Amino acid sequence: MQKCSILLMALSVCWWRATSILAFQATSLPSFAKRIPFFQQASSTVLNAEASRPNDPQVFASGYSPKLDLFEAIQEATEIAIQALPKATQEDSVEIDFGMITVSSLYDGQSQPSIVVPAVLSSASVYGKGIQQLLGCTTGGIVASTANFHLDPSDDSDEDDEQVQARACNTIESEGVPGVAVTLCLLPDVNVKTFHVLGDDVPDNVGRVSQETFQRAIGLGSFDVKDKKDNIGPPAFMLIPSPAFQNDLDELLLGMQHAFPECVIFGGIASTVSSLSRARLFRYDATDSQCIHTLADGCVGMIMQGDVKVKTMVAQGAKPVGGIYRVVSGFDSSIKAICLDEAVEEETIEDEEKEEEITKDAKAIAAAAYEKARIPKPPLAEANFLMKTLSDDDRAFMRKALLVGLERGGAMGRTPNELARLAQGQGHRFNVHQVASAGMKDGSVTLPLGSVDVQPGTRLRFFVRESDFAKKEVEALWMGYKRQALSKRIGMDEQVKSFNPAACILLPTLDRGSKFFGGKPGYESAAIAEFLPSIPCVTGFFSNGVLGRLDDSDLGSTDVSVFGSSSSYVLIGSRSGRPIFSPSKAAADDEEAIRLKAEEDEAEKALAAEDEKRKARAQSPLELNEKAPRDDNGELILRRREIHSGRAISVSTVEWSVAEKTATPTSVLEGFMWDKETEVDRFRERVPLANLVSQCRLSSMDPTKAKPRDWASSTRLAISESDGFIVIPECKRIEPASGSLRKRYDLSKLVKSFTMAGASSLSVNCDGVLFGGSLDDLKKAREASSSAAVAMSDSDGVVVPPLLASDLILYPYQLYQLRLAGADAVNLITGALARKDLLYLTKIASSLQLQTLATVTSETQINDITDLSAGSISGLIISNRELEDFSFDMTGEQALSLLKSDALKSFREKHGDDVPVLVEGRVGIIKGNDGTANSYTEALKKAGASGAIVGGGLAIESEDAQERLESLLKTS
Repeated sequence: MQKCSILLMALSVCWWRATSILAFQATSLPSFAKRIPFFQQASSTVLNAEASRPNDPQVFASGYSPKLDLFEAIQEATEIAIQALPKATQEDSVEIDFGMITVSSLYDGQSQPSIVVPAVLSSASVYGKGIQQLLGCTTGGIVASTANFHLDPSDDSDEDDEQVQARACNTIESEGVPGVAVTLCLLPDVNVKTFHVLGDDVPDNVGRVSQETFQRAIGLGSFDVKDKKDNIGPPAFMLIPSPAFQNDLDELLLGMQHAFPECVIFGGIASTVSSLSRARLFRYDATDSQCIHTLADGCVGMIMQGDVKVKTMVAQGAKPVGGIYRVVSGFDSSIKAICLDEAVEEETIEDEEKEEEITKDAKAIAAAAYEKARIPKPPLAEANFLMKTLSDDDRAFMRKALLVGLERGGAMGRTPNELARLAQGQGHRFNVHQVASAGMKDGSVTLPLGSVDVQPGTRLRFFVRESDFAKKEVEALWMGYKRQALSKRIGMDEQVKSFNPAACILLPTLDRGSKFFGGKPGYESAAIAEFLPSIPCVTGFFSNGVLGRLDDSDLGSTDVSVFGSSSSYVLIGSRSGRPIFSPSKAAADDEEAIRLKAEEDEAEKALAAEDEKRKARAQSPLELNEKAPRDDNGELILRRREIHSGRAISVSTVEWSVAEKTATPTSVLEGFMWDKETEVDRFRERVPLANLVSQCRLSSMDPTKAKPRDWASSTRLAISESDGFIVIPECKRIEPASGSLRKRYDLSKLVKSFTMAGASSLSVNCDGVLFGGSLDDLKKAREASSSAAVAMSDSDGVVVPPLLASDLILYPYQLYQLRLAGADAVNLITGALARKDLLYLTKIASSLQLQTLATVTSETQINDITDLSAGSISGLIISNRELEDFSFDMTGEQALSLLKSDALKSFREKHGDDVPVLVEGRVGIIKGNDGTANSYTEALKKAGASGAIVGGGLAIESEDAQERLESLLKTS
């Protein structure tokens, strides 16, 4: 408590202007100021707006709270806004570059305004480094929005609900009720700074002072304003003057336009619900630890420059009445005499009569006749005659207030009708002013001093305010904006980024609320969300007058004005086309990430369960603690599956088979064979062998169907080009002894990686019993390897690596399946086949144009292969696997001894030295004499191996498969 008091006393000694600033005294703080942690620690945040964040989106987020307690309302509104920002914590370096707070003036008297800035800073301190620059005011009405986190409409919602839910934000307009709105902005590569100006600060003769002098005068001496040579757009200013500052506002606006040519200026005059309240202004600057201001006079503002673009439009809400005149006599702000401009009048009346039917009584006809006389008349006399032609409502308005519109330079265009011009994006033709005074003797009218310099010949028109026309004007403005944006996008160079607004600031005057628009609350903010459904933030406040230009048609002119009974629309976006942060998309991405994580967890659980099943299947024969039976040569004695192992029982006309004694496999290979036989039987039930034979014949005769590729020639060529040793990657999901090789088995991605790494051929394990493969894996691998090869092709043509299908092949039926699935070569496990089966299967494979490889684990098996006719075997695979339990010889001696055996010499003498002899089984994992995997590979090469088929050695989670293969290829 003592530390808090000391800090409050330190804050209270700031030398603020006593006449214009409410001194922030420690004694004036309400009791709940103790709840604000901001006061318990000094701010050490330094603005760093020039830090480059090229990939960061531009973010605007708004929050609103109607709570009656001011502190709680600020806290809730800030929390809602933070929820719509990208995720960040206090430890993150992200900064809230700019914040805006608008507070209903109804809190005045209940809570002290001095608590507003500290409260919002405290609430936002949980997000990164907090708010760096803050601006705000009290107001008679608030415009805000909340992010729509779920854009997809529910199935039971009606059409109107769907339209609302399709918008990125839900707009809010509150008038005459307590409420707080907080807007937080992340503006990458944008320099932002707030300032405060008093009437005495504005230099005299603003058109003659230099830019540097004017900058210092308004408190921007330390801000580095860039010019065109820096390839940065002009600065943009947001101004919030107090009502008492209006006498000095014209001079300030004029000075800013002289000092900052082509700058964009927008803003609104602070307001209150009741005239008994006093408007307050709020400002904070993180670079100045003493700048925590609650002000009663002057003008607070914000300048931003960099990767930001601002577009403004003003809806005047004024309906044209009567004809178009020319000023005959006038000077300064006074108009002495006008006459009808007949050339323009005929075109205008004809165009406007298409919009609505005009009925005229006798007096109206007489007045129209007088109107068409080419005699100069005083403006008041012309207005009196015009009132006789108007409706009762328009006449009543014109008696209370006289509105005169002066034509803007070059605004004639091709469309005289005001609404049609706006809908086509041509902007307002007339700038509407309210007459400040009238001469009763000469009938002249005078516009507000300094607002315009009347020149003879200027076109003029009378206006009235009318809500139905104001609605049409709002719609026409946005239709014109959309039309212009679309036409620019169509004709734009592809390298030029189109303007996509990230937020819209709506600044209506107090008289343009729900009462003006026929009792419909939120009409203008809803129109913004309707025409710009993807805009994530709509914010603003009801003002005593809006500042800016009518549109962006003349940025270089000095036509920034204060508009009464109008609304200003300010669109803010990135100049470079940065992405716009979408809370709904972020929420959807979070939900999708959660869903994918859940699916991944379920898949991992299912995969783990499947692994356990396969491990159990592989280990079940070993649970008997008995060695598998072997013959005199040491080969496993294998039995085929017992089909008739049950006892027949007849029940009525149905005969059942009841198993009496279920046979148990004596080895993993025997159990594997039984399961494979069952699998093949199920395939036969669905697709008979004769059907497969017919399909193979048709495929071989169809020129559009792919034919098997020459695996042997491709492999021999690769061996000759790689110094005698190659690596053939194997794609398989599961290893029975260890389980899944990869958490995510993306076959297509693996095949593409291996193909791009330069694999001469690929092995695809398509067994579904122990290895988790399928016939579809062959089809996917063929498509993926072909597409990768095409992408890598050059002028020499496309070289697609052939596919070796690895499976436990027991029947010719399987060979036909593999041929149709896209195999180029097949692998026979010699230890599972009798000699006659080897002979039969190799002949069937040859008839199908499939090349045959044989896997051996012993010298006896090599001798069986040697007995086959020369040319029937395209390659020999020597395995480190033990077929009894499907484990591996982790010393690697099994393959090395077979490579050096006499049996292999006999094989080569009969079948030729050019038949590739490959090694499989933990190659790339087994380590040699020096403790490295490369030394074992070198030992295989020295022993006479032509290459290796590597599966598990490429499935190291910490390494990329393609990089791992490239590493093995280099070492080989």
